[in-house]
Amino acid sequence: METVEEFLAHAIRLEREAADRFDQLADAMKTSGNLGVAKLFRQLADYSRLHLADARERSGYRKIPDLAPHEFEWPDNESPESAAIWAADPLIGPEEALDTALAAEMAGLAYYSGILETTTDPEIRAFAREFVDEENGHVVELKRWIAARQAGRSEPIGASFQTPPG
Repeated sequence: METVEEFLAHAIRLEREAADRFDQLADAMKTSGNLGVAKLFRQLADYSRLHLADARERSGYRKIPDLAPHEFEWPDNESPESAAIWAADPLIGPEEALDTALAAEMAGLAYYSGILETTTDPEIRAFAREFVDEENGHVVELKRWIAARQAGRSEPIGASFQTPPG
């Protein structure tokens, strides 16, 4: 990652795709009657849209490159938070959906962490630090939900994940 514009182009794409995937997971959970998990995924989609708006706002006066799909530099040829499309299958169970979401968020965290660790640009570093902190919060919350399900509860005790303002 060599320029702030390149970082923002990647962040905009990543967060837009993450929001779309979480909306799909939320729809799948709602269809199967798992309303608590659906609400969590809708909140994660909302947070991804906030991250997207933040990245767009930060672009401000900058000219963000309009990259073709093959021009993005992703670790595995697709944006890290794009949960596998099969995960939106309406028949998916909540445990599998939560695991899929966790894997996506951990991939996003690893992506931004990698940029944070390797960039020498102080502005990219500052942006990457903020995105790392946000993604880490998502990972922690998904792990709480998974632990609650493993303990036989449908949701974790004491909701710490709130619907974002807006």
